Amino acid sequence: MSAFPTEDMEMTRLLVVSDVAASRQWYEEVLGAHVDHEYESACVLRILGGWLLLVPGGPPTEDKPTVTMAPPTDPDRVSAELIFRVRDCRSAYETLRQRGARFLTPPLDRGYEIRAFFRDPDGHLFEISELVA
Repeated sequence: MSAFPTEDMEMTRLLVVSDVAASRQWYEEVLGAHVDHEYESACVLRILGGWLLLVPGGPPTEDKPTVTMAPPTDPDRVSAELIFRVRDCRSAYETLRQRGARFLTPPLDRGYEIRAFFRDPDGHLFEISELVA
């Protein structure tokens, strides 16, 4: 029996998007991700030492017979988000905003952290967060 997880394992975050090419461009231009490789209709990106897999929606398959893959239908109902811990939230906010990120609000100082939220073209939620010492 093998251990789980092991040090040689990696984790990939999968996002279902409505247009893989448009999303790839957004992730490259706004977040600075790099295309690692593309196959069929999907795209694998590298960002901050991790993997991000962009895939189109689709019907159930033999190995997931009850699962339909679909991009978010309501961006105000969220079950997951990706968080970037940054050293300077206000600076990251300005950089991302200049690159085309659309934030819900400017950074908010909550006392213990400064944070701001934005979405990708399909409505997936992202957060930039700075810990306040």
